[in-house]
Amino acid sequence: MTSITDPNVSDVFASAMEEIHNKQLKTFGEIIDVTTELCQSHRQVVKSAHDSCLKKCKDDEMLFETIRTFERDLVQKNASLKRKQLAISEMISEIQQKEMQKDDIIQKLDKLKQEQAKRKELIESQNKTNKNRLRNLQKARVVFQDHLDMEMRTIFGKTQLVKGEKLQFVFRNISPSDQDSAYVVTIGIKEDGSYQIVSSDPVLKCLSVLESRLQETNNLPAFLANVRKEFISLARC
Repeated sequence: MTSITDPNVSDVFASAMEEIHNKQLKTFGEIIDVTTELCQSHRQVVKSAHDSCLKKCKDDEMLFETIRTFERDLVQKNASLKRKQLAISEMISEIQQKEMQKDDIIQKLDKLKQEQAKRKELIESQNKTNKNRLRNLQKARVVFQDHLDMEMRTIFGKTQLVKGEKLQFVFRNISPSDQDSAYVVTIGIKEDGSYQIVSSDPVLKCLSVLESRLQETNNLPAFLANVRKEFISLARC
């Protein structure tokens, strides 16, 4: 051990202290360097975290704005969907009404077809009846005009009693005193094709009875023959 009286002790101590001081300075410098690095690293971490937070905030704002946009679009689409549903409901209702109208029209058409078929049958029946009457008229015309001096005329009614076509039969050679004197009976044809006696000149009291018999038998020649007989009887009175 160096003696305290050694003149170099102070130098050794100073050298030792300086060495210790240098080590401490070095250690402190290392600590400062580490602290500086840690601070820089911390600042970088904080900056990175701050930047990440800012980016996250911006991303969240964009996300929220996107959500709000989607919500607005959803509201508009829902409103549009309700309008379309209402329009579809009205269209369906209109289609149903048209279907009902269609069914009604079909029923009316079927009814009209049935009525038309009945009219056709009635017309055919009337035509057949009229043809038979025409043949009877032709026979009566031949018999009475050629053999009994009878004239047949076609006239059109102007009274409310019988409208439409009428047949007028003019008999001559009735009165022995005046063979040219005309005796007339007028017959109307009704819509159903049946005969109706309009008048006679001179008036025959039994005309209604002759008319009833004509409607029962539909025998016009026989009716005209009976009318002629009644005119002859009347002329001889």
